[in-house]
Amino acid sequence: MAKQEINYKIYLDVCCLNRPFDDWTQERIRLEGEAILSIMERISAKKWQLVTSEAITVELEKMRNLEKLENILKL
Repeated sequence: MAKQEINYKIYLDVCCLNRPFDDWTQERIRLEGEAILSIMERISAKKWQLVTSEAITVELEKMRNLEKLENILKL
């Protein structure tokens, strides 16, 4: 019998969304960044569903680092 993957609903706050674009020289940050990218791969593949909120939209609108903001929106 094939293993069926559960269709999780995932909520990532802005801190999580930023992590793949932080400085990966610290092992903890690299591991967290890799984990977020792995989650986003599953979301892109429609295996999991990303849940969002108005709070995320407001926080993203307040971001001053436009390069990170662009990367997050692409992600």
